[in-house]
Parts: sequence; C-alpha cells; structure tokens
Amino acid sequence: ASIEDMAGMNMLCSDKTGTLTMNKMMIQEETPVYKAGETQQSILRYAAMAAKWHEPPRDALDIMVLGQADIDSLDDIVELTDFMPFDPIVKRTEGTLRDKKTGKIFKTSKGAPHVLLKLTNDPKVHHQCEADVIALGSRGIRALAVAIELDGVWQMLGLLTFLDPPRVDTKETIHRAISYGVEVKMITGDHLLIAMETARMLELGDRVFGREGVMPVIRGPEGLPMLDPVTKKAPPDLAEKYGDYIRPGHGFAQVFPEHKFLIVQCLREMGFKTGMTGDGVNDAPALKRADVGIAVAGATDAARAASDIVLTQEGLSTIIEGIIVSRCIFQRMQNFIVYRISATLQLLVFFFIAVLSFHPNEFQPSNLDDSEAWPDFFKLPVLMLMLITLLNDGTLISIGYDNVKPSKYPNVWNLPVLFTVSSVLAGVALASSLIILYMCLNSWDHGSLLYRMNIGELSYGQITTVMYLKVSISDFLTLFSARTNDGFFWSSMPSPILLGAAGLSLTLSTILACAWPTSDVDNQSVVGLANRNPKTLALFVWIYCLLWWFVQDFFKVVVYWYLKRNNIFGINDSLKLSEGFADPNTIHDDLSRPLLLGLEEVGPAVRNALHQSHHAHMPQSSSRPGSRQPSVEGVRPPSMHRVPTGGYH
Repeated sequence: ASIEDMAGMNMLCSDKTGTLTMNKMMIQEETPVYKAGETQQSILRYAAMAAKWHEPPRDALDIMVLGQADIDSLDDIVELTDFMPFDPIVKRTEGTLRDKKTGKIFKTSKGAPHVLLKLTNDPKVHHQCEADVIALGSRGIRALAVAIELDGVWQMLGLLTFLDPPRVDTKETIHRAISYGVEVKMITGDHLLIAMETARMLELGDRVFGREGVMPVIRGPEGLPMLDPVTKKAPPDLAEKYGDYIRPGHGFAQVFPEHKFLIVQCLREMGFKTGMTGDGVNDAPALKRADVGIAVAGATDAARAASDIVLTQEGLSTIIEGIIVSRCIFQRMQNFIVYRISATLQLLVFFFIAVLSFHPNEFQPSNLDDSEAWPDFFKLPVLMLMLITLLNDGTLISIGYDNVKPSKYPNVWNLPVLFTVSSVLAGVALASSLIILYMCLNSWDHGSLLYRMNIGELSYGQITTVMYLKVSISDFLTLFSARTNDGFFWSSMPSPILLGAAGLSLTLSTILACAWPTSDVDNQSVVGLANRNPKTLALFVWIYCLLWWFVQDFFKVVVYWYLKRNNIFGINDSLKLSEGFADPNTIHDDLSRPLLLGLEEVGPAVRNALHQSHHAHMPQSSSRPGSRQPSVEGVRPPSMHRVPTGGYH
C-alpha cells in the first residue's frame, strides 16, 4: 500500500532543516549584542548554560553552541539545577543555574528571537532585535536569541547568527520532483524571511516573465487553521475555508506541530495524494495523517512508528528515488493487469465464438472418407490449452524484472481505462484468430487465399495445430504491446529477462507445433506442421501474427490518444491537480496585510532597518528605467511582493 500511495503522490510537504538543508549549523562572526559588555564568546557560554553541556548534543543547534563555547570551565563557576528541554510549541530551552561563588540562582534561555522577545519588556531592544532579524533573514542568515533572567527580570543578551546551507543536490532534486508531477511545499518553524531566502536559493517558487529567479509564496501562521481548543478537532470544511490560503503556498514558516497536521489534512481534503516528511515526536500526527508518512534518517522512534516509510539516507533525493522506484513497480503491476485481462478475454471470447459459430463439418471437403470426418464444432485439445497457459504464466513472472519508464505524472488506478485498453488488445487478437480459423477451414476452396498461396487443402489436424500456434504467438506478442502503455511496442526496450522468457516460450511453442507427432489427442486429430505439406505453414502463421501485432499496437496507441484527447474516464484527472497555480497578473506591491505577524505594530526603527536592508541588497537590475521602486511604507527585503490572498513574494 505504501508503494502504491507513493506512486500516486502528487504533493510532498517537506521539513526544511535536515531534509532540504544540511542540518549543519555554521556560526557567523556577526553577533548583534543588546547588553553592554557582552561578546560572542560570552553569549555562547550563556547559550551553553541553556543546554545540558555534560551530555551529548541533542540537536544541530546544541552541536553548534557546545562546539563553539568554552564549556570546560562551566563546571567551575555554575551548577545546572533544572532544565527545560526544547519544545516545538515553546520553541526555546531554559536552564536554571546556581552561581557557585555567590550562590545566586539565575536562568538562561536560547531559542527563537520572537519567542524570547516576549519574555523581555524593553521596547528599544524589541525594535532593534526585530530589525536585526529581518535584516539577517533577508540575507538567509538565521538567528538564535540568548537571554538571561536576573532577579525575575529577563534581559536579551544578543543574537548568535548562523547558516544552515541547503544540500548540494536539493535544488536539482526539487526540479526532478516537479518534472515527475510532484509539488514540493516547505514547512518550517523558522522565521518567514529565512524560509523565503531558502526557497529562493532552492528555486522553490514560480517564474514570472520579466523577473530573474523565482518568486516564492511563503505563508505565515496567521492564516493557518488551528485545532479546536476544547475538542482538539480540525475545523469543519477545512478545504473550503483554508484551501485558497494553503494551496498557492510554496512554503509555510513559523508553524507549530498542529499547523503541519492541518496543512496535510487540508491538502488531502482538496484531493491531493500527500506525503509528509518528519523526524521528531511533534511530527508524528502529521506523518500519521499523510497518505505517505516518511520518517527521514535519524528520526525518533515515535516518528518512525507513525510513518509508512523510514529512510536510512539523508536528504530529499532519497524520497524522489523512492517515488521513481514505486512508479516503476506500479507500471509493472499495471502492465501485468492489462496483459492478463487481454489474454484472458482473447482466449475466452475466441473459444466462445468459435464453438458456437464455426462448424468444421460444413467446410469438410467431399473427397474425404468417414475416418477423417471433421467435428461438428471447433475445439482445441485440453493438453494444448494447458501448454498455452503454462508457457504464458512462465513468461508473466518475468514482468517483475522488466524495464519500464516511470510515469511523468502521479499514478492512480483507473480500472475503466485499463479494461478499455485490454479489450482493444484482446479484440484485435480475437479478430485475427477468427479470421485465420475461417481461412484454414475454407482452405479447400479453390478461390480462397490459402489455396491461391499454395498452402491450402489443410487437414483438420493441421488446422488444430495452426490455431494452437497462432493463439500462442498472439498471446506472447500481446505482452510486448501491453508493457509500453500509450507508446508503440518499440518505444521501450524489454529487459533481457523478459525478452529471454518470451523468446523461450515462443521457440518452444513453435517447435511443439512443428514437431507434434501425428496422433489423436482428446479424440481429436493433431498433425505437426512439419510432418505434412505445406511445410511453410508455420512461417505463414508467424508472418500473419506479426502483421496483426502491428495493427494491434496501432489500435492501442490510437485508443490511448482518443481517451486522453477527450479525457474519457477521467484519464487526465491526475494531471489537473499538478497544474500551475500562480497567476502573474495577481502579483502587485500592495501591503494591505503585514509582512510578518505583528509587523504592523512595530515602530519606525524596524521600517528604517528594512529600508536600509532593502537598499543594501537591492539587485543592480532594479535601477533600470521603468523598474518598480518600493514606496517608504512598502519597503521590504528584495524580491518580496505579496499576492492578495495573503502570500508573500
């Protein structure tokens, strides 16, 4: 089921840290300080105090802090008396410490800047910190805030700046995912501007004519649904109420675990086959809710238990390879079903019509004696039917090793389409079998085609063997038509295993038909085609089957073309959900809503910082005549423009 769901997945919600990025934090020299006398090293020491420095690091941030701070001397000056671990909702850690010299108790905390700012009450620090975070975020630099509590009052110490660079293969992997009809959405708890810059670096966005690069639409948490605080249930009509906000977003920033769950739920209600990646306990609900829950390498036991698939290698490329492999498996299963239905229909309907409609005794030539009398109705010996089935099933096993081209769009089971295509393949093979049966029965007529080709006047034993060989060849050739889906049989090279199995079966069938000893099988005459003239009869059957094989394959391609052209049975519906959704005409510079949650409440300091950041990083091309220049009130980091639905470009 997981493989089937992954083959049909058309939406992948990916965590940023560790999946799209390397999860290796590289600290930067730039360190905004908000308390006099502090330095980067002192702030690093306070950040280390908000971690269990005696134990192995718990996450990438702890690795960065404990790897850079002077932790050897901490035991000499402080004692950790209590510790609050990181929580995805609280988004900070806190250590309670005792100064060994004075005995004084104090606390330190490290975490998201907007979270620690809520602990402090200095408006000046608030404005400066927000401006610094926005300026850093516009350059893709993340910030870890560090604060200290003395005598019940929290003070912001400063920001530790660091980079978590994208994996070298992530951009290419996202392009591959899109080429296979899988839309990738980034979901992160990081700052919106960090998500914006990461999306820009990964080209996770829409291309708009006249602009360089992509324009990501990153959603903040203000428009996302929340669980009912009492019942803990999702809001009713989730897709109807929030679909227009969630669907166009290329990413979501500053989200909580319940946001991830509801984003996945909303996308599923909109009809998407949704995958979700995660590694923590907080990701478990979303992983469980997704059609395909994917626990990435290094995930917790809870995340692994909630997932359908557990990865052993890091990065997004492993997931895309999994999608390709699952689509190959799906394609093989589909080829098997199409062939099995067509082969079964061909045999059943052929014998049904042949038994009821063809009376060999009516074609019997008058110069035959009673010992060679033809039967009242047509039939094949049971032994021949068993040989056809045995060789057929032996060849079918090799389909599991066949070369297939993974579909460029998500796979879904469409039984009406499968049955229609199978019926067409069976119908052509059936028609060719009925025609050659009539030709053989009528071969004594001097005006018949076979008689004029000097291969007429066939005995009934020869006719029986001809039909055995014809049905066998048609069955095996139908397999090569069924395996290429909407392409011609030569569009995909079969695997050596399939080619060898089919070749062996065809060879055995031909040898049996030619060398079958003249005998009675099930009270019916059987004559080997090489035992009596015309000796070229087996060659004629082969040429006849090959010509009809081309006709059969042509009809299959035409039927696929007609079904897709008119979207019959919804054959194109899996493509509709993957169509582009960005409308360049809706993009403008209106700031009717805040860029960040609460940004409209900040003072001139932030606006000035934004203005300075904007001009410091403004691309040279923006000064061209006729280019759009932001107003003072509309200043924001480069390449960020909103759409009316609440997204940020």
